[in-house]
Amino acid sequence: MNQKMMRDLQNKMMKIQEQLAEETVETTVGGGAVTMVMNGQQQLQSVRIDPSIVDPEDVETLEDLMVAGVNEVIARSQELATQRMGVLTGGLKIPGM
Repeated sequence: MNQKMMRDLQNKMMKIQEQLAEETVETTVGGGAVTMVMNGQQQLQSVRIDPSIVDPEDVETLEDLMVAGVNEVIARSQELATQRMGVLTGGLKIPGM
C-alpha cells in the first residue's frame, strides 16, 4: 500500500470516527425501567431511570439494571462502530478497529 492510499484510508477512518461521535444507539432494560444512550465512540450520552423503580430498600435491583444496561449499550455501540468501519476493511477483523 503506497503513502497516498494510506493517507486516504486514514482520512476515511477519521471521517467515520467523527460520524460515530454523532450516531447513537439506545438500549432499555427492566421493561423500560432504565434507558441508556451511547454514541458510536462508546461515550455514554444519557441515562434515564423510571422513578417508580427507585426503592431505597432494594438498591440491588437498580444496580443490576444499570450493569445490564451499560453492557448492552456498549455492545450495541461497538456493533455500530464495526459496521461503519467494515466499509473500509471489507469485513476483515483488524485489531484496534
